[in-house]
Amino acid sequence: MKKTKLWLLRHKRFGIILAGILALNLTYGFDPRFTIINLLWIGISVLKIDQR
Repeated sequence: MKKTKLWLLRHKRFGIILAGILALNLTYGFDPRFTIINLLWIGISVLKIDQR
C-alpha cells in the first residue's frame, strides 16, 4: 500500500493531464490523433521517471 501511495504521489501531474485530455475530448469532440499522441507522451514520461 505504501508503494502504491508513493507511486501515485510521484505521478499525480500525469493524472491531472489525463483528466484534462478527457475533459477536452468531451468538450470539443473526440480527436483520436490528439488523444493517442498525448497518451503516448504521458506513458513515455512515466517510464522515464520510473527509471530514475
